[in-house]
Amino acid sequence: MRTVSTVAFIGLGVMGGPMAGHLARQGLTLRVYNRTRAKADAWVNEYGGSAHASPKDAAAGADLVLSCVGNDNDVRDVITGEHGALSGMSQGTFLVDHTTASADLAQELAGACKLHGIGFLDAPVSGGQQGAINGALTIMCGGNDALFAHLEPVLNHYAKALTLMGPVGSGQLTKMVNQICVAGLVQSLSEGLHFAEQAGLDAHRVIDVLSKGAAGSWQMENRHQTMLAGDYDHGFAVDWMRKDLDICLSQARQLNAALPVTALVDQFYAEVQRQGGGRFDTSALLKRLQSTE
Repeated sequence: MRTVSTVAFIGLGVMGGPMAGHLARQGLTLRVYNRTRAKADAWVNEYGGSAHASPKDAAAGADLVLSCVGNDNDVRDVITGEHGALSGMSQGTFLVDHTTASADLAQELAGACKLHGIGFLDAPVSGGQQGAINGALTIMCGGNDALFAHLEPVLNHYAKALTLMGPVGSGQLTKMVNQICVAGLVQSLSEGLHFAEQAGLDAHRVIDVLSKGAAGSWQMENRHQTMLAGDYDHGFAVDWMRKDLDICLSQARQLNAALPVTALVDQFYAEVQRQGGGRFDTSALLKRLQSTE
């Protein structure tokens, strides 16, 4: 398989920017595209490489194209659209999509790549903005064994855990499980903190005890202090979580899988949006409970 030395990175947001930065620091040549050109120019000023006017231009001459954008339609625009990356890629190159998107889209991209002789992995990530900055993301991949093994050294530059979950679409399905679990955990933590406050307990001391027992979780360890401070500017936004939960609930209908808690928490997030908190991070479920006091 083709050696990867030049990488095109499409989407330099709070996740993609740091991820691309890790690749540049490892000596790979980066060709970047971002919808807001100023952000791409700023990235190049910091890390080197070159900024381009379209995904097609960024992908031209790249061995590997990585994308990390917003939703299914954004991916279609930057990959298979009129000026999408696929139109600039050559046979024998590779595409990895890090966007949290639908499993149906992963199959769609795989089909388009196959027609062009391009290898494809769906590879959504978990770990948030801090995980991207620290190069400690969890990456869930869908695709074939040989391609995964070939690209593993590149993806490991920003991964803490990197796992092939099965054929194309399996990465996205695994990310859905992640979001289902996170939604329930954040709601439970919010209810627990709200209960502790209403009971007159020292909530910080409560969490110090509980985090060492069976109730402990990443959310508890990393979000309880900011939640109690009413600080909701830490990573993944409510608007994006609702996008992800919509994907989960749609997939569940296809699979005839029951997600009653996920559906309920999705509506709680809708309430946060109506209260003006769409850009708050997902731990803002506590703020919703406090507003009903």
